[in-house]
Amino acid sequence: MKSEIKAYYQQLLQDRIDVFQDMIVQLTDGAQNDAKGSAGDKHETALSMMHLEQEKLAAKLQEVLHQKAIIDRIDPTVRPPRVALGSLVEVSGLWLFIAAALPKITLNDQTILAVSPQAPLGSALMGQTVGYSTQINGKEYTITAIW
Repeated sequence: MKSEIKAYYQQLLQDRIDVFQDMIVQLTDGAQNDAKGSAGDKHETALSMMHLEQEKLAAKLQEVLHQKAIIDRIDPTVRPPRVALGSLVEVSGLWLFIAAALPKITLNDQTILAVSPQAPLGSALMGQTVGYSTQINGKEYTITAIW
């Protein structure tokens, strides 16, 4: 199941990377075309706005590339005895994939939440074993299985 989860998130992230790259290329082309035919304050403002948008998209692209690098490093065949990066953890009926903060998915009728090791719950679970319990925001979480 971890292989399926990893593949799903890799595809999701690659799709996002492709979208951001396409948007950046479109903005770059638009800025180059606009630069050829305009002059004046309105032109400068438009170019400035396009440049700011390119910077925002580039920052989002870097974030997604970082998330994909984390997912790519995970070996789905490893089943550690303690919660680690890449673990699939069952806690109190929830399935958590310890990797990066990504959207929840449903595979084989199971809902999986991708949690960053830096998130409060991910941080509390890192390095722990089956049977460990913690409270986050007043809710009790007990590790029942680690894959």
